[in-house]
Amino acid sequence: MKEGELVLLVSEDDSYLTEVSNRILNIQSGEIDLKKLEKKKFGDKIKTHKGKEFFVVKPNIKDILDRKVSRLPQIIMPKDVALILAYTGIDPGSLVVDAGCGSGFLAIFLANYIRGKVVTYEIEKRFAKVAKKNIKISGLEKFIHFKQKDIRKGIDEKNVDLVTLDMKNSERVVGNAYKVLKPGGWLVVYSPYIEQVKAVVEEIKKKGFSEVKTVENIVRGWQVREHTLPERSGILHTGFISFARKVK
Repeated sequence: MKEGELVLLVSEDDSYLTEVSNRILNIQSGEIDLKKLEKKKFGDKIKTHKGKEFFVVKPNIKDILDRKVSRLPQIIMPKDVALILAYTGIDPGSLVVDAGCGSGFLAIFLANYIRGKVVTYEIEKRFAKVAKKNIKISGLEKFIHFKQKDIRKGIDEKNVDLVTLDMKNSERVVGNAYKVLKPGGWLVVYSPYIEQVKAVVEEIKKKGFSEVKTVENIVRGWQVREHTLPERSGILHTGFISFARKVK
């Protein structure tokens, strides 16, 4: 392994995302000399100075997004990303336009899946700085093209397979999205408020999209024990997702 490479150290009851380096990782179960990782490969074990074993695992994109990258605005949660992939059936190698980028979470998730091209738009300089850094950390720079531009003024790409919008006044971009989508392509709009949903769906219907639907994705965890109960807190409702497909 090379210096600076990300690694996930996993035991039965704990895990740590770290980098191959010359430092010592101090954790509850002891110290790990991260320099020793240079002689390891994924699937090997490494011990703390107290003898506790950890497997050396290659981190996936969820590990990196959960533990490594920064968040500024509210992100689209993984449960909602999964719904976008499932409902649109977007193929690997597709062209996706995404706005606003925010911290880059949706763009990164989509790029990791399609391994095609994700063009992500963001106008806020503060968000742009964080998003660019997160994209670099993800290791998916070759699949993501960042544009600091107001998408309401137009979309540069053509024959797009999927347009995703997570921004204020998304309804103002529906027309631009329709122009650049290929027949069969999808528009997906994430809305925090039902008032925005109504404005978005009204514009979608004016443009003649088909397969129009709006959903919310509620996932509830359960405590599985002798008397199994649903968890009393957690992330349930996050937002509304509107789907529409261009047919002509």
